[in-house]
Amino acid sequence: MPDFDDLLAANRDYSEKFELSGFDGIAHAGIAMVTCMDSRIDPLKMIGLEPGDAKILRNPGGRVTDQALVALVLGVNLLQVRRVLIIEHTRCAMATASEDELKGRIADSAGADASWMTLGAITDQASTIRADVLRVKSHPLISDDILVGGFIYDVDSGLLNPVA
Repeated sequence: MPDFDDLLAANRDYSEKFELSGFDGIAHAGIAMVTCMDSRIDPLKMIGLEPGDAKILRNPGGRVTDQALVALVLGVNLLQVRRVLIIEHTRCAMATASEDELKGRIADSAGADASWMTLGAITDQASTIRADVLRVKSHPLISDDILVGGFIYDVDSGLLNPVA
């Protein structure tokens, strides 16, 4: 696969110093994070953690989707997650355009109709964070002793700002 040679070479270098062999897969710091797929976000470093400390769930906008909720249920019940962070961020593409605008941009880029997709544009980040925190807290398979917080990450300062 010559199109991936550079990445495979980097992976071979990584594997030579690989230290997670035999890892048990639990969240050693008891943390799960739902955040955006934005490449400006380094989830573990932003909260002082290392590989193996947390479960990281990423998607456009950092929303608690149905699949993210399934992962959180697994995390709190089977993988020792005790605290959940829901983190959106400043200057997020999902929060700077409407659903129709995003679909139009995708259609223009792909050269195909994108109107059938649900993208999940965010019109009010604070409101969506509060709603997602409530969605996690009120899930019948997530106990009341699980701590859930919502934040906005500032991509220009690196600071997390509490919302809920």
